[in-house]
Amino acid sequence: MTEHDHEPIPGLPGLLPEGERILWQGAPGWRVLARTAFHTRIVTGYFVLLAGWALGAALAHGIRAIGDLAGVALTAAFGLLAVGLLHALAWGAARTTLYTLTNRRIVFRVGIAFSKCINLPLPLIGSVGLALHPDGSGDLPLALTSVRKLGYIALWPHARPWRLATPEPMLRAVPDAERVATLIGRACLAVHPQGTVTQPAVVATPEPAFGQAVAA
Repeated sequence: MTEHDHEPIPGLPGLLPEGERILWQGAPGWRVLARTAFHTRIVTGYFVLLAGWALGAALAHGIRAIGDLAGVALTAAFGLLAVGLLHALAWGAARTTLYTLTNRRIVFRVGIAFSKCINLPLPLIGSVGLALHPDGSGDLPLALTSVRKLGYIALWPHARPWRLATPEPMLRAVPDAERVATLIGRACLAVHPQGTVTQPAVVATPEPAFGQAVAA
């Protein structure tokens, strides 16, 4: 059993009201999440540089015994531990996350230690961004029109990076992200009859640069 076994519908806190239907459900890919949200490649590179620095210092002083490489070994061990923990966190976050799009809202079921559901009614979504990764997955930040803001810490890692003053919920490392962005755009426009659809500006990079997918 898991903490989500009690859910009447996976990813949702209760049964759907009459007239509401699920359009899509998905979860982050944990390997992509590890690279983009937990920055495992950057952390790996950092420890490689530290190990190289320690090795250079050891060579400069002369290596006369295996103990002279203790600094290199210690740095490598800390690096492996740090990257391993980040991968474990990414796996846990992906395993406990489920994004649900209905014809009325987007629901984030997130949380490793404490699970919570965040309901975002479609009329409150002003725009949907898309940053596409090389494998076709991507990140989709949601700009909200509500004056009531969500907490960045409460959202992380499902938040657009560096938007601290006006946090934006973000679907992270979603497979087939371009199709999902189109589905969300169509669902938003269905509740924004005055809105217009614009072509997503797809950014083929894991960095948080986003183009507008929906303008309401």
